[in-house]
Amino acid sequence: MREYTVGPNDAGQRIDRFLGKLYPHLPPSMIAKLIRTEKVRLAGKHPKPSERTELGATVRVYAPDELLDPPSEQKAALVVPPDPGEIVYEDENLLLVDKPAGMVVHADQSGSPDTLIARIQSYLIQKGQYDPQRENTFAPALCNRIDRNTEGIVIAAKTAVALRELDRLIAEREITKYYLCTVEGTPPKSGRLSYYLRKNEKTNTVEVFERPVPGGLTAVTDYRRLETKNGRSLLECRLITGRTHQIRASLAHAGYPIVGDGKYGRADRGGMRLCSYRLEFLPMETNGPLDYLKGRSFEVSAEKKRRYML
Repeated sequence: MREYTVGPNDAGQRIDRFLGKLYPHLPPSMIAKLIRTEKVRLAGKHPKPSERTELGATVRVYAPDELLDPPSEQKAALVVPPDPGEIVYEDENLLLVDKPAGMVVHADQSGSPDTLIARIQSYLIQKGQYDPQRENTFAPALCNRIDRNTEGIVIAAKTAVALRELDRLIAEREITKYYLCTVEGTPPKSGRLSYYLRKNEKTNTVEVFERPVPGGLTAVTDYRRLETKNGRSLLECRLITGRTHQIRASLAHAGYPIVGDGKYGRADRGGMRLCSYRLEFLPMETNGPLDYLKGRSFEVSAEKKRRYML
């Protein structure tokens, strides 16, 4: 038997969703079976799947340990170093980290536990701001993702409230993301790249189309040219939408592949020249738990920006 006390980050959830977060390795059908066969008690009663948790309530799950124990890779935060990289900004709600090129944000096919989110969680455990033994369903989480070989700012939420608010701000485009990249050629001084991207699962790339296609998603990127030298240009790109490989594929399709991008251009010994270098919190129309960030922007270090100058 496993027993849990509903904490502030757990309250107000459907019991089936609470259990789904508690045991993410179990399929929804198994969660439903545990509830249906009365292996779950909420505040001493057998709940329906839609019943919601309340702060301080006790949840008991009567099932074998081998069923409930998560896979070992979910304990990655306990074995990786507490070193998330350079911290751009941190407060009680969130963390902005400058991810180095070459690090994955989440576990990939390699199965290595050393990921950015694991390091962030390890860092917060060391600081005493996250205790996985006390949290039932919540763990600090990333709100945006960048590719392994892209460097720059990634947003991590420390609390469930912050995670929901950051997800909302991103969905409503109240956080603007800017990238620096070096490209081959000399594009116009400024412009907008508007295409339709469709993911190719076999090649782990996206196909670019200039007209709507089945499965295609709108991808819009604004850019301005900052510098040109020796046949290459430094661009600042602003994401209007956020699609997989959006900047990389769009620029390559326009005839200006990013230097070092082996998927859409040519690999380079110096790596891919793409950095998520600035985040801007727009003036928000509604008040929320992060309204103190209204109008603020955050950037990577001046030293890193200088490395992108031609």
